[in-house]
Amino acid sequence: MRYKLFVGPKVRALREQRGWRLEPCARALGISPSYLSQIEANQRPVTDRVLASLSAYFGLPAEAFDAEGEQRLIADLREAAAESGAGEEPIPLSELRQAALHAPTLARRFLNLHRANHRLNERLKLTEEAVALDEATAASSLLPYEEVRDFFHFKDNYIDALDRAAEELAQEIGVQEGRASDMLLEMHLRERLGIQVRYDGEGDLMRRYDPVTRELTLNASQPAASRAFQMAYHMVSATLSDVIERELEAARFRSREAVDVCRMGLGNYAAGALLMPYRAFAGAARARRHDVEQLAARFGASLEQVCHRLSTLQRPGERGVPLYFVRLDFAGNITKRHSATRFRFARFGGACPLWNVHDAVSAPERFLVQVAEMPDGVRYLCVARAVVKRSDAYLEPDRRYVLGFGCEVEHARELVYSAGVDLKGPAAPIGVSCRICERLDCGQRAFPPVDRPLTVPRNERRSVPFRLAPDPQA
Repeated sequence: MRYKLFVGPKVRALREQRGWRLEPCARALGISPSYLSQIEANQRPVTDRVLASLSAYFGLPAEAFDAEGEQRLIADLREAAAESGAGEEPIPLSELRQAALHAPTLARRFLNLHRANHRLNERLKLTEEAVALDEATAASSLLPYEEVRDFFHFKDNYIDALDRAAEELAQEIGVQEGRASDMLLEMHLRERLGIQVRYDGEGDLMRRYDPVTRELTLNASQPAASRAFQMAYHMVSATLSDVIERELEAARFRSREAVDVCRMGLGNYAAGALLMPYRAFAGAARARRHDVEQLAARFGASLEQVCHRLSTLQRPGERGVPLYFVRLDFAGNITKRHSATRFRFARFGGACPLWNVHDAVSAPERFLVQVAEMPDGVRYLCVARAVVKRSDAYLEPDRRYVLGFGCEVEHARELVYSAGVDLKGPAAPIGVSCRICERLDCGQRAFPPVDRPLTVPRNERRSVPFRLAPDPQA
């Protein structure tokens, strides 16, 4: 299904930023002023011809007018509205769509307020528990991390200026010709930045820099891919600091903590872009059908680094296969989430138990492949793999994670993991989370959705002890 493309706020903002009046702009686009006015008011969608004219006139790729951002905003609004309005009449989906299309800034402000209220309630509960347990303090808020997560979410997990700058740096030091060896990175740090690298860390130390001695200490027990990544992180933090700071300034974060968290996130992003330069990596991914093990061997990277990089291939005019990437711990907590697809992750609560990332826990070192369908009817090829990061010390526990990635089935043939899979056959009926899942017949449901009335039959018992009313927004 193709959604009608409404681009009013984007077109109006672009025109006003350039100081262009409505009438001359309409003439340049080959449409009437009234038609352009209706487009800017989101009263009419744009056709393919008008989209091409907008792209040429504003000097932007057609992907810049893509509606996927609005679809994500609508999904987030629906979840937030359902949670905040529990027990009240649900807001029709048509109203949420209008809010996202006509007032995106207001919609994001609502999401910020909802998030703040959610965290406040969590802190209140934690405080109550701390008092009950006679503890001195409760857990701290994760709001800065959530703010940064949203920054990458609404950027489609692609930072153009930083990605291109890292690619240029990679070409300058010779990474384009092959993997970035420890020797190559050490030489660049020493000769260009005057930094000596030492391998002497212990425990969970990954990287430490002493600005007085200009020594970068790395943990010698880390895998080669991790050591290379830490050197790349320090290199881009020093060399591309101006680009990173401009992104931070433009983001307008509300707290210093969020700025610090995002600075680290942008450094990690740039390190991955340095070790896996965009064009070289995108070409290799296409040639190897996105086989993450082959790509890891080709670029000297870890599976996690490769999966994360695959989710960032959204350069305008050179987009790769749109992929989602997620990392979970063995308790099911999502510790990383990035998506260039319509695949949705729960902002609060656990993930769907029917999603194959949970099965990967019991199948270490194996790739699990699943065709899954979300309640909106979109089908995905889902790949999951459990990984272990060894501590290399008897008294230190290993770190265990599950990596998940995938794409919509229309792109599945471009992934080697689709081999032998019936993409048109039965699909696992997964959802975002039980709290907002629209499915009425799921035997794995943990609790009812917050926006649905329910009844509990007196004379009947099934695996789920309650019944749900049909979705009023369907």
